[in-house]
Amino acid sequence: MNYKKVFGLLLIGLVVLAAMIIFIGPGEIISALKQANMNYVLLAIILQVITMILWNLRWSVILGGLNIAHKKITLFAMLLVGLAVNNLTPSGRGGGEPVRAYLLSKNTNSSFKTTFATVMGDKLFDIFPFTILAIIAMIYLIFTVHLSIVMLATLIFAIILFVALLIFIVYICINETFGVRVIRWVFRQLNKVIKRNIEPYEIKILNSLKGFQTSLLYLLKNKQIFVSAIFISFIAWFLEIMRMYIVFMAFGVQVSIGMVAAVFLLSTLVGMIPTLPGGLGAIDGVMILVYSLSGIPPFISTAVTLVERLISFWMVSVLGLLTLPYFGTGVLDEVDIN
Repeated sequence: MNYKKVFGLLLIGLVVLAAMIIFIGPGEIISALKQANMNYVLLAIILQVITMILWNLRWSVILGGLNIAHKKITLFAMLLVGLAVNNLTPSGRGGGEPVRAYLLSKNTNSSFKTTFATVMGDKLFDIFPFTILAIIAMIYLIFTVHLSIVMLATLIFAIILFVALLIFIVYICINETFGVRVIRWVFRQLNKVIKRNIEPYEIKILNSLKGFQTSLLYLLKNKQIFVSAIFISFIAWFLEIMRMYIVFMAFGVQVSIGMVAAVFLLSTLVGMIPTLPGGLGAIDGVMILVYSLSGIPPFISTAVTLVERLISFWMVSVLGLLTLPYFGTGVLDEVDIN
């Protein structure tokens, strides 16, 4: 992992966030933060922990479907490391997935293509409910917030692009012929810009594709796993929305759950675009902007966003980094090499 690049991009994200705070007025924001009810903040933290336990439970259900023996506490540690990598790399919330798959492969002696299939299955089971909720959120915002034509068009384009990309990725994962064609096309493009021989990597990926697709298709077709994982995902998304709502309660702000859900899901969608680590600056900016457009004072919107991101981004990242030594501090470099 290129640590200098990670820290550099984190710094850029922090500068963008600092600029927004300065523009809105740090004095008012600090005053609002001082008045926050810590009981509600503690409740929001508890909900975040419960949400992570549910994510771990969903992954455990998937592993059980493929008969991969595991300990839930070790699995939770892998999940935390993966979440931290997701947050600290500009990967559209996907950088931690190979890390999770590698750690699981290493700790269970399962093949990487099988463990990566469990991680991708976990991701898909998470994204399916999110897509439904995000579409509902878009419709809600269109009819409740006075958005400009440009912003409205951007939102509609973003959700259409996201759904199209999701369908494309799923099709690659389940159709071997199409997956092979896409991989070969990607490597043809890479050969034009990379001078060294990358053919061994292409062969390795193509050889892994079939086993990966077989495992993933089994997970998607298994009704018990599918229903259980989707059910857990809906509960987890609901708790994430409630966490945000409770943070508003900490500041004594009356806001509809519908508005909280819509803005939270919209900002999450923006965070999936691989720009800065964890969507730092982008997610915060969308939250502050849309909440302000809905009538909430900008300094309150900023204070709420800062507390929410402290819980969902910084706390999770720190927990993941503290867990990393359990697997060895060089594990991220091992993932890069493999």
